[in-house]
Amino acid sequence: MIKRLFILLLICPAVCSAQGQKLRKFELRAESPQFWKLIDRGAKLTRVGTGFGFTEGPVWDPHGFLYVSDETLNKIFRLYADGHREEVISLGDPDGNTFDQQLRLLDCASVLRAVIRIEPDGHYTILAGRYENKRFNSPNDLVIGPDGVIYFTDPTLDLPKGQPQEIPFQGVYRLDAKGEVRLLTRDLAQPNGLAFSPDSKHLYVDDSERLDIRVYDFLPGATLANGRQFGEEKGGPDEGVPDGMRVDKDGNLFVVGPLGIWVWDAAGHHLGTIVLPEQPANLTWGDSDYGTLFITATTSVYRIRTLVRGFVPYLSGGNRRPVRQVRPARPVRASAPLTKMRTPRLAGGDAGVVEVELSLR
Repeated sequence: MIKRLFILLLICPAVCSAQGQKLRKFELRAESPQFWKLIDRGAKLTRVGTGFGFTEGPVWDPHGFLYVSDETLNKIFRLYADGHREEVISLGDPDGNTFDQQLRLLDCASVLRAVIRIEPDGHYTILAGRYENKRFNSPNDLVIGPDGVIYFTDPTLDLPKGQPQEIPFQGVYRLDAKGEVRLLTRDLAQPNGLAFSPDSKHLYVDDSERLDIRVYDFLPGATLANGRQFGEEKGGPDEGVPDGMRVDKDGNLFVVGPLGIWVWDAAGHHLGTIVLPEQPANLTWGDSDYGTLFITATTSVYRIRTLVRGFVPYLSGGNRRPVRQVRPARPVRASAPLTKMRTPRLAGGDAGVVEVELSLR
């Protein structure tokens, strides 16, 4: 057994609150010496922006800003390094986002119960809203696959109140360029975050109800086989559950879990945890070298530099054709906002030996 290593990094002030709850202490908690090959012992956490309702779906734009969903304010924003933000679109409960290979923004729109594309003029196009003529539950997160098409999860976590569940399971789907939807698996209770390995041989999907990560062999013809448990992410009450995930170029996984971001190697060993002040929901790679993790966490967005480089699926294809994103003259309201509150999963806890400054903007 490898002795646990701890580094404590204090936040200032330590008694700040998010939605009425105390912030945790930022901590780098190693379960293996391998953790320090991915995260520097002196890494600092910076708060990029705050004052949101519930943040989700970060996407780094190479022009130097982030797209961020706010599930409570029912908007997608551009968030800049100085904390300034601009509204892109008003949309009922936007969730996970990604770019396609043309760098167009894709979103899981919970209230629409659809996967949509945000057009350069700020309007949206529904790419898929049904499977076998039944409405999706509430698409949650999505990723571009090795074949350049969309893969997404469809749990009932954000099924609009008062609307019936039409599909009697929670699935993982493939959506191709022709709009054809294919079910890949229905063996998860509440599928949430998903990611492909850099070698395109595996698809990872986490389950927010069963509190684990599953891995599938990704076969020719875009089929899945040999589904099995990759790892468990269990914590205490209100400490958080598996959610968004990302992979680095070496195949290590960075997965939202109890207290923060759980870091795994490709063999399924839990290397350590990045404990965050607020409970995260999702994360993305960014900066010009894609070596920084940007993390959406309840009311804020944070960033931390790593020692690795992120694997970014929509940049890995050889047929990527960037298009110029034209900003709308004013924010476009895509649908009537639906007021929705989400309770942050936060917890306390402090231990450790090394103190550094956390920059809060």
